[in-house]
Amino acid sequence: MGREIALAIARWPALVDHPVRPVVTAVCDIDPRTLSWFDQLGTVTAKVVDYRELLTLSDVDVVYVAVRHDLHERIYIDTVESGKDLLGEKPFGVDLEAAKRIIVTVDAHPEVFVRCSSEFPFYPGAQAVFEAIKSGSLGPIIEASNTFSHSSDLDPTKQVNWKRQARFCGAAGVMNDLGLHVCHIPLRLGWEPRTVSSVLQDLVHERPGPNGAIVACDTWENATLLCSVVGKGGPFPLTIATRRIDPGQKNTWSIRVTGMSGGMAFSTRYPKTVWKLAIDQTEQVWGQLEMGSQSPGTWPTVTGAIFEFGFPDAILQMLASYFAERAGCLGARFGCATPLEAVGSHQIVDAAMRSWEQGLRVAATGPS
Repeated sequence: MGREIALAIARWPALVDHPVRPVVTAVCDIDPRTLSWFDQLGTVTAKVVDYRELLTLSDVDVVYVAVRHDLHERIYIDTVESGKDLLGEKPFGVDLEAAKRIIVTVDAHPEVFVRCSSEFPFYPGAQAVFEAIKSGSLGPIIEASNTFSHSSDLDPTKQVNWKRQARFCGAAGVMNDLGLHVCHIPLRLGWEPRTVSSVLQDLVHERPGPNGAIVACDTWENATLLCSVVGKGGPFPLTIATRRIDPGQKNTWSIRVTGMSGGMAFSTRYPKTVWKLAIDQTEQVWGQLEMGSQSPGTWPTVTGAIFEFGFPDAILQMLASYFAERAGCLGARFGCATPLEAVGSHQIVDAAMRSWEQGLRVAATGPS
């Protein structure tokens, strides 16, 4: 992901009249081959293998961190305490307690600007659904879902990596890896679950290690959560799902909402299409609305409005949002996930873990 961030910054002139112009000046990685890749940028003046050295550099103002989940707490806290602003990868700590400790440090340093990475809500189609819900045009909500699925773990002979081992990824497994992606919009809308009931699946128990020997693969591959949410029109079910083994899905984020006055749906599988439900007294009809590259909730670009939007564009828009908000210029545009929203995602995941362990529907907030 570090290279994706760097490439997005290299595309910065695609943004129209953005108030900030970031430059990649320093990189930290333990792999020399990865470090050498950044030489192509022409702006990097420091390459280090110890992140603590990077935090001492005077020409570094903002640090983007993408590391194993078990390393989040130490590095995020050190970054904030160094006075550097932070854009941290999800899940913002290996578990709920780690996330809370990070928040304590963030709260102790209000001069430091901190946000969490979550790019999929910046798709124009996702923004269209978000705005429709926020406007109230769908009426009282009947039900909603937000899911993220891929199938990269379907092959049981695929070599294990850190995301498939609980000591590195965290006991929540796929929910740590993908959870904030499907909680960002619901939490931004104020949809904080009262209760959670979950089904968790550990479908592949062992995988080959780096030397070919079989090792434990002890994280949840799939998680489906049924949450109860109280909206303006009363309670409704919110389904949240994160799946690493969903045959037929390459890498698909989707949201679907129905209300008493209409509905909206979007999936990155069909990035140009938003489905819109029209309701009259006798019929309900799902129609298609073609989306282009622009959205009122994100930053304008030089790309023609009729052209398609893709993953690199979502990264660019997330960064545009981060730097604009950091500069106090975001206005009414959609913002990056906040530290409190990251903790809120952890609370939902923690409730899902407790629900599965107890075989019960549990309160989402959990013990303080």
